[in-house]
Amino acid sequence: MAQERSGAAILVDCLVEQGVEFIFGYPGGAVLPIYDQLFGDERIRHILVRHEAGAAHAAEGYARSTGKPGVVLVTSGPGATNAVTGIADAFMDSIPLVVITGQVATPLIGTDAFQEADTVGITRHCTKHNYLVKDPAELKSTIEEAFRIATSGRPGPVVVDIPKDVQVAVPSRIGIAAQPALHRYNPQMVAPAEQVAEAIELLSRAERPVFYTGGGVINSGPEASRLLRQLQDLTGAPITSTLMGLGSFPADHPDWLGMLGMHGTFEANMAMNKCDVMLCVGARFDDRVTGRLDAFSPHSTKIHIDIDRSSINKTVPVNLGIVGDCGTVLEQLIAAWGDRRPRDLGEWKARIAGWRARECLAYPEKTQQIMPQKAIERLYALTKDHNPVISTEVGQHQMWAAQYFRFNDPGKWLTSGGLGTMGYGLPAAIGAQLGNPDALVIDIAGEASIQMNIQELGTASQYRLPVKVFILNNEYMGMVRQWQELTYESRYSNSYSDSLPDFVHLAEAYGWKGLRIEDPADLDAGIAAMLAHDGPVMVDCRVAKEANCLPMIPSGAAHTEMMLYGDRVEGTMDDEAKALV
Repeated sequence: MAQERSGAAILVDCLVEQGVEFIFGYPGGAVLPIYDQLFGDERIRHILVRHEAGAAHAAEGYARSTGKPGVVLVTSGPGATNAVTGIADAFMDSIPLVVITGQVATPLIGTDAFQEADTVGITRHCTKHNYLVKDPAELKSTIEEAFRIATSGRPGPVVVDIPKDVQVAVPSRIGIAAQPALHRYNPQMVAPAEQVAEAIELLSRAERPVFYTGGGVINSGPEASRLLRQLQDLTGAPITSTLMGLGSFPADHPDWLGMLGMHGTFEANMAMNKCDVMLCVGARFDDRVTGRLDAFSPHSTKIHIDIDRSSINKTVPVNLGIVGDCGTVLEQLIAAWGDRRPRDLGEWKARIAGWRARECLAYPEKTQQIMPQKAIERLYALTKDHNPVISTEVGQHQMWAAQYFRFNDPGKWLTSGGLGTMGYGLPAAIGAQLGNPDALVIDIAGEASIQMNIQELGTASQYRLPVKVFILNNEYMGMVRQWQELTYESRYSNSYSDSLPDFVHLAEAYGWKGLRIEDPADLDAGIAAMLAHDGPVMVDCRVAKEANCLPMIPSGAAHTEMMLYGDRVEGTMDDEAKALV
């Protein structure tokens, strides 16, 4: 008879079989059997975070920068509920996580036992799937299926809730092979040939095509980004991207339009409005992209490729919906294009050049203050040769990073898109640094957002991770202040960050190097000093307090009604902008 193995031992063995390198977690009573099993086991490295939300975000950063699923281990009750924000964030942005939560012993479920919470119920609407495991014999098949669900199709988080008694028990069916993993989830990968042919016919006849790409291209893997570039080269179509899709197409390509949407470029939004054929690849027509729906690309024939069938026609009706994996369908499109010659798009690209000449990302220069846009431009210029991994928190700094930092490769841009989670960037950078130990990893942060999970400075110190944090400190919750200025007559209700810590001394207290940049003349030298230090560094970059993030589509406006510098607050285009339309 085989040696009896506890549920905790089976779990750890299963994680090893799945190729897990790191577990991001925090111990507690309901997971102590698992932690005891991890003790001395050198096959998996446990990363002790300072808060369970940090564990989930760190696992996200690891997953997005490596392409491997992130694994989280937290205890019952508050351990699980603290992780819910990160789980919901991963669900919105389609990030593969397997989250293992402890639960009170099976007989105590439903009795309001100490640190009991209905984890399955709480996470039902922010996971792809979740489980409550009641027999250790079910663990192996459950874990195998959990990883398959998390990583295939549209990726996302899966929760496995394991009661404490299941962790210490041995399988009840000794001598009987554990049930095989089920294959209940089989997403459609390959598109029907007739749909591919129809898409190619539409693209080949288009006079004003636009490729609209999203995070699905990156989630499909590096090959999908390569195939996107190949299809674009065949067709010559200009290309734009959502916030989540940055890096799937090189930002230095002449046909790159920049990001589209609420804080996207003038040329991207105008091209989307005036195109005759739109190819949407792995994006979901998010409200931050579309603006007012009835005015979004009103005259185009729309093709939508997505692995998630529910995303097709969910928000914007399309003419041709293609369900399939982005990489697989792009490969099919390339094969179907064959030796066709691209249409002459000279007139269309000349029109785009006119919109581009508007220089929508131009901003006023100041000699006595560091403009946040300038800070990002210089950060990019001085780090681009390192091909860094960039994470962000959420707010103005996030949008400035998306606008002024240029990404040429997938997996280099980590940000919270759908949920917009403040506190994401620092733990995500930690996860990315662990997954990419030789990479330069920088969290671009705001002084308000960084404080949401600032305790994770200790995690970076403990594991000697050379993460860099670059704070754009304007002493405001900048995006909140901006909206209050533009729509609430500058009534800055609770958006000023009063009683800020001394970030330099705070960094030093955690064993980091702290730097402060206040003078525009010192900006390059400060960034160079950050790069010269081989350990973790926090930079407090004091920027103009009331700079706004523009372009911007005001609430309820069409995506052609962008506010640019010099425009009126109502968001109507100035005469020069109207002339270019």
